[in-house]
Amino acid sequence: MSGQTIVLDHERVQRKLTRIIHQLHEEYHAEEGIVLVGVAPRGFAIAQRLKEGLATATRLKVELVEIELDKDQPLERPAKLSVDPETLRDRVVVLVDDVLMSGRTLMHAASFLVQVPLKRLTTVVLVDRRHRAYPIRADIVGLTLSTTVQEHISVRLGRTDSVYLS
Repeated sequence: MSGQTIVLDHERVQRKLTRIIHQLHEEYHAEEGIVLVGVAPRGFAIAQRLKEGLATATRLKVELVEIELDKDQPLERPAKLSVDPETLRDRVVVLVDDVLMSGRTLMHAASFLVQVPLKRLTTVVLVDRRHRAYPIRADIVGLTLSTTVQEHISVRLGRTDSVYLS
């Protein structure tokens, strides 16, 4: 594809996801279970893969939840969770997204989730671009990538997964 540079090919994406799975297991092996909350659409797809990997590699009980929000105007339409937010009360919640740039999406998703008292909130992203405009960070990161603000990161998930820079 012209104008695009592959940052992570399928094999490297799989290795990053496997490492995140190991980090989650190391962090939460003593917990009864965790709730993976994926930001729709790609954060949810990554959360699904993490759930599958955790089910294969660990005994950790993992629940999968989807959160939808308007990434461009998060205050215009309130976030929507695929379950009643009360089901997250006093549980370990892992918020998952594909790319962290300004932090706006992750910040609004996290602020929505903490309206219910959680036992703990951890943030996970596949790619961290480090262009923060909001005071939030990813606790677990697949790849930290220095880019310019004008550059764009595309995460493609499917039969073959890849991350491109354009």
